[in-house]
Amino acid sequence: MNLTVCSFSPEHQEFLFRLYASTRQREFASLGWPPVQLEVFLRMQFNNQQRWYETAYPDAEHRIILGDAEPIGRILVNRTAEYLLLVDIALLPEHQNRGIGAKYLRELNEESEQTGVPVRLQVLKTNPAQHLYERLGFVKTGEDELYLQMERGIGGLKS
Repeated sequence: MNLTVCSFSPEHQEFLFRLYASTRQREFASLGWPPVQLEVFLRMQFNNQQRWYETAYPDAEHRIILGDAEPIGRILVNRTAEYLLLVDIALLPEHQNRGIGAKYLRELNEESEQTGVPVRLQVLKTNPAQHLYERLGFVKTGEDELYLQMERGIGGLKS
C-alpha cells in the first residue's frame, strides 16, 4: 500500500466522522440503541470532539493518512517549543495492526530527536495502542480515571 498524507480540508469531514464512529461503535453497541439513535449520538460526540480540538489546539497540524490515495486515518499534532503533543492518531479498523500507525509515530519520534523536544500523548487505559507506544519508547508519566499520560523523551527516555 502506498502511504501518503495530505492536509485536512472540509471535504474530509464525513470521512472523519466515519473514522470516529468506527473506533467508538463497539463501546456504545451494548446500549442496545437503534442504529439511527446511535448515529445521532456518535455525531453529537464527534462534533464535540472536533470543537474541542479546534478550541484547544487551534495551531495543530491536522493530516489525513491516505492509503493508495484513499483516506484511511488521521494524525493531529500540536507543536510547542516545549514538546510535540500527539493529540490524536486513528486508523480505520481494517488498516490497524499493519504497522501504519507505528510508521507515523516513528516519524514523530524522529522529529522529536531533531528538534530536541519530547513527544507527549494520552491514551485511554483500555486502548491496546498503549502497548505500541511502550514499544516505541513512551513511558507513563501520569494517569487519571480514564487516561494514561505518556511521554517519549529525547533518545527514547522520559524528559
